[in-house]
Amino acid sequence: MPKLKTHRGAAKRFKVTGTGKIVRFKAYKSHLLLHKSKRQKRNLRKDAIMEKGDAARIKKLIPYL
Repeated sequence: MPKLKTHRGAAKRFKVTGTGKIVRFKAYKSHLLLHKSKRQKRNLRKDAIMEKGDAARIKKLIPYL
């Protein structure tokens, strides 16, 4: 079997925790922030754990992380 290539876009967007879960960043934090509350913007800073079905798809893109 040849080596698999890592999808570079996915590697920059996702991290893997020590237990093997995939972590992603939340959306809606780049612009149009004026009408969003401080609380909403603060909560958007936090990372989110991917759901199982989506995480399986991402693991194929980043096989060595």
